[in-house]
Amino acid sequence: MSGDEIDLDNRDPNNLNSHLGTLHFNDVLGEPDGTHSIDCVWKMSHACFNLWKGLCYKILTLCFGCCIAAEWGCEFAIIAFYHVWFISPCLKIFEINCGLCQRIYTNCVNCCVVPCCEAFGGMFHHFKST
Repeated sequence: MSGDEIDLDNRDPNNLNSHLGTLHFNDVLGEPDGTHSIDCVWKMSHACFNLWKGLCYKILTLCFGCCIAAEWGCEFAIIAFYHVWFISPCLKIFEINCGLCQRIYTNCVNCCVVPCCEAFGGMFHHFKST
């Protein structure tokens, strides 16, 4: 299967919404011992829950699924646009400026700190040898 084909059997291959796929009647409704409805009511409630959960989901996806998918496609296109045309060039500028700052910092350390450290090192070296 190529990257452009859609797997109609496994529609969540990365398990993004696996927590929703196992939502059953017993996960939502439950009658404790001693508090039971009539058996036919419980059975019909189970059937109605499953029917309406599936039917409402199908109606909502039919009415809004394509529009919402289009909106998310636009959202990720905008993110890609910002990364290509704004964020990556800004990061490159930052990288260039940091390289310059690193050179300036290195020169300052070499001019100011290194001579002091060498002087103290030479002084302490003489204490050791005496």
